[in-house]
Amino acid sequence: MKRHYSRFLQASPGRLHFAAHSHHPWPDVTREAQIEAWDDAARLADSKWDRVFGEVAAEARGHIARVLDLPDPERIAFAPNTHEFVGRLLSCFPPGRRLKVVTTDAEFLSFSRQIARLEEEGLVNVVRVPAEPFASFAARFKEAAGAADADLVFFSQVFFNSGFVVRDLEALVNAAAPSAMVAIDGYHAFFAVPFSLKRVADRAFFLAGGYKYAQSGEGVCFLSVPPDFARHPLNTGWFAGFGALESGDFRAVPFSGDGFRFMGATFDPVGLYRFNAVARLFESQGLTIAAVDDHVKSLQRLFLDRLGQRTDACISAADLIAPADGIAGLGHFLTFHRTDAGTIAERLASRNVVVDHRGDRLRFGFGMYQDADDVAALLTHL
Repeated sequence: MKRHYSRFLQASPGRLHFAAHSHHPWPDVTREAQIEAWDDAARLADSKWDRVFGEVAAEARGHIARVLDLPDPERIAFAPNTHEFVGRLLSCFPPGRRLKVVTTDAEFLSFSRQIARLEEEGLVNVVRVPAEPFASFAARFKEAAGAADADLVFFSQVFFNSGFVVRDLEALVNAAAPSAMVAIDGYHAFFAVPFSLKRVADRAFFLAGGYKYAQSGEGVCFLSVPPDFARHPLNTGWFAGFGALESGDFRAVPFSGDGFRFMGATFDPVGLYRFNAVARLFESQGLTIAAVDDHVKSLQRLFLDRLGQRTDACISAADLIAPADGIAGLGHFLTFHRTDAGTIAERLASRNVVVDHRGDRLRFGFGMYQDADDVAALLTHL
């Protein structure tokens, strides 16, 4: 697959990009998709939205539903980022009541920052279940999620600061109190870890996007909405009632009957074009998410095996943060616990090697645009 990323790779010759978990390189087909969006805007002008919603968004919904094994593509809404969905989900609760939120201590800032800010104002009561030790996480989280007074249960499928994968989504979702809203942040799992949402789609929201492993950049995030969820968000944009626009009757606030009830307002649709191009590329190559996962896991094993042989390296395999089953229980990045994580990342950047860190956690991401030679080159720099 490496040849399909030629434009990103040739744009900075010699760069070693081991941060697929952050800004994933885009395959070449996304450039043509970007131009297609421009041409559609020029050709159709105001009428471009008929194509965006009638064809482009519909195709994207279909790809997402296929990859995630969702029973109904029309339950999917789009937004420029997942934080927008977090705000909209929170706005589904009646104002003036302090909410109880059950979550983890390993959520990404799109959720954790917003919840912490609401907590500062006394608007929410937050129970944060520690992600570690990983072996007991599921049991501890299920117990907390089952609290009768829980309003919102929110957890990541893959934790951003370790790569730990929550495998039994069904058990965690079903453990939540019946009256609680359940939401899964699947950003580090979508287009990376093979799984099915079929058994939880009727109960849980699922949010993710294209910036990472879906390889389609900014502005293309989505939310899968349970079919029987009847509440209407207070935070709502005019696209949530797009079908009622031409009637001119605004005496009531209309909402779409499908997932579009969680839409916002005008957004840049180019990301949808890019995402569709990536999904089509995968299909044309017969490339499944399981095959992607196998390739990445093979690179991770190679990296760790050779790292163990390099006693002069600035990191050690012993620094790896992993569950008992090792990399089998991790997503597509390896996280090392290092007090000097920032210094190592900076020194690698000076050598045109891209990794990243979150506090004292140094992250190395792997992807379809890499091979064994890239791993060998990374080890040389380490």
